[in-house]
Amino acid sequence: MEQLEFLMDSQEAGNRIDRVLAEKCTDYSRSYLQKLLKDGMVSVNGKAVKSNYKVQEKECIRLTLPDAKELSILPEEIPLDILYEDEYLLVVNKPKNMVVHPSAGHMEGTLVNAVLAHCQGKLSGINGVLRPGIVHRIDKDTTGALLICKDDVTHRALAEQLKEHSIKRRYRAIAYGSFKEEEGVVEGPIGRHPVDRKKMAINYKNGKDAVTHYRVLERFENAAYLECRLETGRTHQIRVHLSSIGHPLLGDEVYGSGRNPYHLQGQALHAMVLGFVHPLTGEYLELEAPLPDYFVNLLNKLRK
Repeated sequence: MEQLEFLMDSQEAGNRIDRVLAEKCTDYSRSYLQKLLKDGMVSVNGKAVKSNYKVQEKECIRLTLPDAKELSILPEEIPLDILYEDEYLLVVNKPKNMVVHPSAGHMEGTLVNAVLAHCQGKLSGINGVLRPGIVHRIDKDTTGALLICKDDVTHRALAEQLKEHSIKRRYRAIAYGSFKEEEGVVEGPIGRHPVDRKKMAINYKNGKDAVTHYRVLERFENAAYLECRLETGRTHQIRVHLSSIGHPLLGDEVYGSGRNPYHLQGQALHAMVLGFVHPLTGEYLELEAPLPDYFVNLLNKLRK
C-alpha cells in the first residue's frame, strides 16, 4: 500500500476534506476518493474521518492507497506519426480524438496501446501500468507533439526538465474575439472548478500557479490565430486562461459558449513545437508537429 500525506495551511482551513483531496489528488476521481473516505482509508492526525470533515490549519491528512489491481493493457497495432525516435525516447504527433492513456471507459485505442505495440513493451514504468512512458499529457482533442520515454532514467531526467519549466512548448490555437494587443500574458492559478468537478478554473484558493504567453499571428473577422507559450503545464491551461480573458478556443465545448459554427470536434489547439535537452547525449532537440488538416482547413475558411 502507498500512503500520501498533506499538511494543511491557513487557506485550506474550513474546507471539507473531500474537496481538499480532490484538489490535491487530481490523478484520482472524486468518487474514488469518496470511497477511500468511506472505507476509513483517510485519517487526520491519526484518526479516520468522513467526507464532511472540515480540515484545520496544521492538521496532517494521511491517505492510504490500496495496492492497484493488476490491469492488462494490451498492445495495439495503431499507426503512429513519429517525429523522432532513438533507443531512449520518441516524440509522436498525436492525432485528434485519441486519448493519451487508458482510463475508465478508455481501455483500448489509446496512444499508450499504440506505443506499447511499437516499442514492444519497452517503456518507462515510473507512472505505473496505465501510463507507461508518459511524461506529459495533452487532451483527447488536442493534437501535436508528445514525449514518450523508454526507460526510467530518461523519464526522470525529462520529468525534472518539465518541473523546472525548461522544456520548450509552443502551441497554435484559434480563439474567438478581437485581440487589442499583439501579445500578452495570462496569469492565474488553475485548480478544480468549485462547482463542476469535471472542469478546471482560475482558482485563487486552491489552484496552482499558471502562466500562459500568447502572440497574435493572424487576425480574422471575429477570431485570431495565436501562438501560445507555456511557462507551466496545468490541466487545460491554455483553454482555461484564454476563456478567462474572454477568448475561448473555437470548438471548445467545455470552456466556450457552446456555439460551434465550424462543426469542429473539440478545441482548435495544436502542440506544435517541443524542445528539450536529450538526457543521454546532452543535445538540444526541437521537434515540430505540422498543423493537422482540420486546422489548416479552418484557417482557410476564416481567411475567406
